[in-house]
Amino acid sequence: MELAHLWGILFISLHAMVPITLAAIGESIEESAGLFNIGLEGILLLSALTGALGAQASGSAVMGLVTGMATGAIVGLLFGFISTTLRGSQLISGVGINLFALGFVALMLTVMGAPGFHSVAREVQVALIPLGVGNLSPLVLVTVVLAIVAWWLLRRTQLGIWIRAVGENPAAADVAGIRVNAIRLGAAIAAGVFAGLAGAYLSIDWFGAVTKEITAGRGFIALAIVVFSGLNPLLALLGGFIFGFFDGLATWVATYPGIKEIIPWQFVAMAPYVVTLAVVAGAIGRVRFPSALGVPYVRE
Repeated sequence: MELAHLWGILFISLHAMVPITLAAIGESIEESAGLFNIGLEGILLLSALTGALGAQASGSAVMGLVTGMATGAIVGLLFGFISTTLRGSQLISGVGINLFALGFVALMLTVMGAPGFHSVAREVQVALIPLGVGNLSPLVLVTVVLAIVAWWLLRRTQLGIWIRAVGENPAAADVAGIRVNAIRLGAAIAAGVFAGLAGAYLSIDWFGAVTKEITAGRGFIALAIVVFSGLNPLLALLGGFIFGFFDGLATWVATYPGIKEIIPWQFVAMAPYVVTLAVVAGAIGRVRFPSALGVPYVRE
């Protein structure tokens, strides 16, 4: 295979890695604190829409990304409030986020006069900080940096100790003076911000459009990466690249003349999801999660 072809696959893989990895990093922080949110798919979808609209309204890709992050923060806040203050079911809340996003985005696309599809103007797409490596998005580098920062936060700081403490033994953390629900709420908001950035990236940077199927299960793949990584953001980065590679490979096969006649791209497109099933099946039972994961804390 020619070097140009290898770079083409790597280029697509790095971009495909971004939304999956960002969502997984945020969820790793959240689950370390004892909350789990299966609504990542919904947050990605909502922030993809609001990020695109924010970019077009402001004329700035950066403001679009900020809008997506704000959307994720709001949804994360709502999820955290239901899970901590109201002590509601985290599973049902996550499902609710996904169902709401699916219906709301489809409705909004219809209201905007573009049922199922809305293009993002080229001038407000992310092309503000060229990296000097082809047309590689700056969000690729941002994702790598955020993975390192998140690992350092969880493993090397006092805040990281607090986050892991409220996920492992909230009663003991409470006795030690740590505000359990405040930490959990903050972790839920942070996870929402990460997923919001991932969703806005999808529409503003990678695809340049919003569709009701834009997420294509990437939120669920991110959850699989969380299992694969064992809540380690650096391993989440590795997992994101692996899944991104298969996602990018499917895209490359579908667009490269000659290859798609030999290898059906539909077959390759299944690879990320097949790998997801394999990872979850192989990791379940081997990865240790916080003892209080998914359990609301009630002070006695």
